[in-house]
Amino acid sequence: MNEYLMIFRSERMDGEMPSPEQMQIVKQQWQKWISGIAKNGNYSSTNRLLSEGKTIHGNVITDGPYMEGKEMIGGYLIVKANSLDEALSMAKTCPGLAMGGKVEVRTIMAIDDDPNSNQFLDPKS
Repeated sequence: MNEYLMIFRSERMDGEMPSPEQMQIVKQQWQKWISGIAKNGNYSSTNRLLSEGKTIHGNVITDGPYMEGKEMIGGYLIVKANSLDEALSMAKTCPGLAMGGKVEVRTIMAIDDDPNSNQFLDPKS
């Protein structure tokens, strides 16, 4: 099995925020979805991302991991699957899609699978 990274993108919320009740419903939808993936043996790890951060470009450090426009990355999920198509099938059921979000799915190349992986390691370590 390979690992696949799902990156969750959505529009930044400007204006009225969801009520605590609405947020609870959304949280339950995500928990149910991720629990289903785990129950099937495909779960590896997940986390939400805070909006706080910095970006480095050359020698310049700027506030925020801000994307072009209003899009933001809210979190990620790493799943185990036999193929990209299988990972995409899982992503298609993501509750964020019903709220206008996007899911980017990328194959994770394990360092052990890369014949040049030693180039990333300090031989003196």
